[in-house]
Amino acid sequence: MLRAIDLDATDWKILAELQRDGALTNVELARRVGLTPPPCLRRVQALREAGFIEGFRAQLSGPKLGFPVVCFAFVHLASQAEADLAAFQRAVAEWPAVRECWTLSGDDDFLMKCVTPDLPALQTFIGEITATPNVRNVRTALALSKVKDLGFVPIAG
Repeated sequence: MLRAIDLDATDWKILAELQRDGALTNVELARRVGLTPPPCLRRVQALREAGFIEGFRAQLSGPKLGFPVVCFAFVHLASQAEADLAAFQRAVAEWPAVRECWTLSGDDDFLMKCVTPDLPALQTFIGEITATPNVRNVRTALALSKVKDLGFVPIAG
């Protein structure tokens, strides 16, 4: 299994190119990183098997697909017992509006990135979160515009 320290410069180039554009063909990726296609494909497969590449997906336009409202919801639970945390996480898994959810340290227990078609739908959804058992309070921040959205890992080069 590869460790981050075992990655060579070509591996890092592959990761950077795929993070920029996961739809690259193997032929184009190989050209960009200075390999022929067969070894490039082997490296990509090895990076996937080692867990450096978790998957590929298209970045869709929320506004064009009817979801222009983006909101960040900070959730504070009344109890942080394992059973209560697990119960809230199960609820989160059932909410299509929640696109990302992170557990947090500090005053809030969860941060959720949510999308809805309009403000009334957001208000209804926030009411649903608030009514969930063990939720002490919910604070929200409505996103006004996206300033930056890069891949998850800052890769130099």
